[in-house]
Amino acid sequence: MRKFDYSKFESCKWDNEILSYLTQIHEHKGRQELFSRQKPVELEKLIEIAKVQSVESSNRIEGIITTSTRIGQIVKEKTTPKNRDEKEIAGYRDVLNTIHESHDYISVTGNIILQLHRDLTKYSESSLGGSFKITQNYLKETRPDGTEFIRFTPVPPYETATSIEAICNSYRLAVDTHKVDPLLLIPVFIHDFLCIHPFNDGNGRMSRLLTLLLLYRNGYEVGKYISIEKHIEKTKEAYYDALEEASNGWHEESDDPTPFIKYMLGVILACYREFEERVNAIGEVTVVQIKNGKVKTTTVRSKAYDIVKTAVDSRIGKFTKKEIANICPSISEKTVESALRMLISQGYIEKHGTGRSTFYAKSSS
Repeated sequence: MRKFDYSKFESCKWDNEILSYLTQIHEHKGRQELFSRQKPVELEKLIEIAKVQSVESSNRIEGIITTSTRIGQIVKEKTTPKNRDEKEIAGYRDVLNTIHESHDYISVTGNIILQLHRDLTKYSESSLGGSFKITQNYLKETRPDGTEFIRFTPVPPYETATSIEAICNSYRLAVDTHKVDPLLLIPVFIHDFLCIHPFNDGNGRMSRLLTLLLLYRNGYEVGKYISIEKHIEKTKEAYYDALEEASNGWHEESDDPTPFIKYMLGVILACYREFEERVNAIGEVTVVQIKNGKVKTTTVRSKAYDIVKTAVDSRIGKFTKKEIANICPSISEKTVESALRMLISQGYIEKHGTGRSTFYAKSSS
């Protein structure tokens, strides 16, 4: 059986790209903590939006879908699941809520992973929830001609429990020594988890939930406000390519997790950047006045029109009212709509389509 020893990364010499990612994420983390203290009420809206996007995107990656309206209702627990896909979505919602609310009290062990998987699948008809795989699984790929081939063979069922406990133990020991940045250890742990592929169903969704759990436990809580799962879905091809490249030689312990580390650090940094863009669009500006030789600063709230215009200016190409509303959590969707109408009347933006097909774009004139 493969050995897992994360202490070996203490002596690794990381390239400039990884070091740059780490530096930037650390800086963003400090600013996020400041924003969280300054604007707790406004950021609650971001949390609501991110939850819906996370549940939708992580499930959609696995082909589990329903309408946007139903997703919102299920996440807010305003309806009950109607079919198998919606039951899977409800399970993801519950585990996501558990991680959001209790991450500081959830340790990383094999038993905890089983319990989270149990809750992920508790609404489905499957009787395998909360149990490691009982049959060998394979990661398959489809060729252009439609034929399938086995891209990777995970560990066999009889090695699964031992392997999961091994990565949990090695991860905890490495984190506790503080000699390797957790931002490096987390992708390594998730990559090994996916190579073990411990469940007959739900491995991808579990890996993304575990990513959030480990990030939160180490103080990187950007996933609460900006959906990490959505960014992974948007770059799905790069996600699978990084996993495949990093898994070469995994069974022989000659693998290099660097491609997946770089991918995940890029996603985390993109989320932090989007977080700051959203915060800047919340609509507060600092006014500096000089009176009697004294400098006085006052924070005032921008008008809804200015907030929406700033959000529109941040967009490239077409955009929807919902997308602008998500960027402007401090104002209602109805107010966003009014501001968009004003921008249309001024010729600043153009409206295209009707009904659910409506979208906007900045005027070319």
